[in-house]
Amino acid sequence: MGMSVHCDIVSAEQELFSGLVEMVVAAGIEGDLGIAPGHAALLTSLNPGPVRVIKQGGEEEVFYVSGGYLEVQPNIITILSDSAQRAGDMDEAAAMEAKKEAEKALANKEGDFEYASAAAQLAEAAARLRTIQQMRKQLQR
Repeated sequence: MGMSVHCDIVSAEQELFSGLVEMVVAAGIEGDLGIAPGHAALLTSLNPGPVRVIKQGGEEEVFYVSGGYLEVQPNIITILSDSAQRAGDMDEAAAMEAKKEAEKALANKEGDFEYASAAAQLAEAAARLRTIQQMRKQLQR
């Protein structure tokens, strides 16, 4: 068993995870981050996307966060997000539909077109699908 550090993943609605982990991989604003025990203190924004948690003992769990913040302290990793859920609880059909709707909104530039809003919806739908795909890869191992 490797070294571990405590990790909390919290959304505005609930605490999704609290336990010892060997590593956390998240989509930071500058790219993917791998956080292991002994990592330097850090505070960074997160992009919407998957968060992989490798628990003590090697079991892996995948979560989706809609963005938020990741904080690393000497003995704890904290992820705070407005919205988060376990990848296994996500609805792939709903994510595909949301992506199609956002793509349609981007293609239709007439009327009350809000490019930034449509682009954000497309990015979030794509991040949800990426999370579901990552969970599938984890299950195939």
